[in-house]
Amino acid sequence: MKLSTGIIRRVDELGRVVIPKEMRKELNIDQKDPIEISIEGQTIVLRKYQNKCVFCGALKPAIRYNGKLICTHCLKEINKSLAE
Repeated sequence: MKLSTGIIRRVDELGRVVIPKEMRKELNIDQKDPIEISIEGQTIVLRKYQNKCVFCGALKPAIRYNGKLICTHCLKEINKSLAE
């Protein structure tokens, strides 16, 4: 989802940028939550870091698909249901 808000923030002397409260609330980002930082082309991408399976909550995910982690067990279950 790409949504332009018109909000402009400056990078401070330590390289920090403040994420607006409204955006943090919308994405359920709280103080001390880990944020994953990546680059896609010429864009800096910030994502709330999720280190567990989106389906069962297992802490050892196997793959990342569209920014979501899926464990081996759930991946096998998905493959079984697709084969039916």
